[in-house]
Amino acid sequence: MRSRAAEYLGKAGILLGEREHESIEVADFGLGSLEKTGLQLMTYVNTPRYCAKDLVLFPGQTCAEHRHPPVGAGNPGKQETFRCRFGMVYLYVDGAATSHPQCRPPQGDEAFYTVWREIALKPGEQYTIPPDTKHWFQAGPDGAVVSEFSPHSLDGLDIFTDPRIVRAPLRG
Repeated sequence: MRSRAAEYLGKAGILLGEREHESIEVADFGLGSLEKTGLQLMTYVNTPRYCAKDLVLFPGQTCAEHRHPPVGAGNPGKQETFRCRFGMVYLYVDGAATSHPQCRPPQGDEAFYTVWREIALKPGEQYTIPPDTKHWFQAGPDGAVVSEFSPHSLDGLDIFTDPRIVRAPLRG
């Protein structure tokens, strides 16, 4: 999966060094159906002040609904800016539901997707998600590469709507 993710990054004009290639994180959220639910992440920097990473989604792949909750005093939760670099990504957030959304949750998991305001991003477009906001996203038919800019990332503290989800990278 890392090689495939690196290919998608290349389609977006993003080149990786050898060590970076080896550090691509593959996350299936413990569901064992990566092609349906999961994503691939390349984190370039994650310091106490800021984080920059690229998210790779294969065609139709979905990042499950979640939110980034407040963490301690003075931290309202992670605010993220997503900038599409390749393909199409459909982002769903709190707000008035889109009447005819482009995407559907993975079959059998529909109950775990509750927000339906659709934001469609093509290359060069971006959207900022406020802290502690439920959201999920899905790649279009060609897959997608999305750059994420945020304060320090504490992915292990994300709260997923689906209680079966475990936020830990796949090994190997």
